[in-house]
Amino acid sequence: MSTRIMSRDAVSVAALAIFIVFGTNGFIFASWAARIPSVTETLGLSTGQMGAVLLVGAIGSLVSLPLTGAVVDRIGLKATVRFGGTMAVVAGAVIASGLLIQSVWVVTVGMVLFGSGVAFWDVAQNIGGADVEHRLGRTIMPKLHAAFSGGAVLGALVGAGLSAAGVALPLHLFGIMVVVVVIIAVVPRYFLPHDAGHAPEAGGSPDQLAGAATPVPEASGPKPNMLDAWRHPRTVLIGVVVLGATLTEGAGNDWISKGAVDGLGSSESAGAGLFAVFVGAMTLARWFGGRVIDRIGRVAALRISMVSAAIGLTTYSLAGTYWLSAVGAVLWGLGAALAFPMGMSAAADDPRKAAARVAVVSTIGYIAFLAGPPFLGFLGDQLGLRHALLVILVPILVALALAGVTRKEGAPAEVRG
Repeated sequence: MSTRIMSRDAVSVAALAIFIVFGTNGFIFASWAARIPSVTETLGLSTGQMGAVLLVGAIGSLVSLPLTGAVVDRIGLKATVRFGGTMAVVAGAVIASGLLIQSVWVVTVGMVLFGSGVAFWDVAQNIGGADVEHRLGRTIMPKLHAAFSGGAVLGALVGAGLSAAGVALPLHLFGIMVVVVVIIAVVPRYFLPHDAGHAPEAGGSPDQLAGAATPVPEASGPKPNMLDAWRHPRTVLIGVVVLGATLTEGAGNDWISKGAVDGLGSSESAGAGLFAVFVGAMTLARWFGGRVIDRIGRVAALRISMVSAAIGLTTYSLAGTYWLSAVGAVLWGLGAALAFPMGMSAAADDPRKAAARVAVVSTIGYIAFLAGPPFLGFLGDQLGLRHALLVILVPILVALALAGVTRKEGAPAEVRG
């Protein structure tokens, strides 16, 4: 019998640590993404060639994602985040070196390392967030993803500012590496311990779930493995929901600005304004969404989200005026905000199997990052970009139909998420 006892203060500190890690992840990703035009210019690449380099980096993530659950179960959350962060730091050094010598191949190798490191980091932070969520007995995953969004906004602003100030990209990357080294050295020490062989007691009060006064019983049976997670129908269906959520969110991030420019004749600044509205609506929904999920339940919240996303996307795509498109962007952003974090929470309902299942769901969802942009770009050439975006209604409706799979595992009827 395990007697792990965790005070509520320790859980609250762990929640803050996970929040910082999410925000740092978003910061380094967006800070790098904001300088992609500089990379393209330095290496003398066309847009298509730079896209190929980015695709190779994304494949590095896709290869690493399925492995992350087993790595977390073997070495723990702290070590996995530090491992992913270290890979990202090494990748930054490789990319910076490649830029200094103007070698496309060296930069490409760095991108593979970066994609792989971020994958380990991303899955581990979601597993850590789910652990804290179980202990607190309330939904916090959306707020953690709001931290990622906020970090991304800050990172994009820093990247744009350094670019405007003429700071060389290699120096920028070395600065990011210093930030990451400090964060991964200090913050993970406050994480909760993750043990695949133990599971928190279900159905208790928040204090009990926090382990304040209740021993955590040892789970029986063999430890789960990745193949078991891939054979678990509910996990795969949650992955399909997350795939739809990722396509819905990614389509807005990638194309909402350009769609306004191409389809409405808006200026680039006005298009950027629509993107800011979309991201702002998402961040707002994620910050306050946990309370809504706890009040009405995960399934109802997901269904409302998908309906909002469908109405917003349709309004944006068919609107004849900029301001009506902006209304659509708000509804689209509100609808796209909660599905991904809810999917992560649902995959982690059984803490003993959370690492493997979150890795599976993340892998399925990540396919959208690979296939979504080129597919929508091709359709945009044929149909016009705003009308092409209507194809995202299909995965939205699929996610709506499958919303029931996110119900708390083992619960006959959901009252709380």
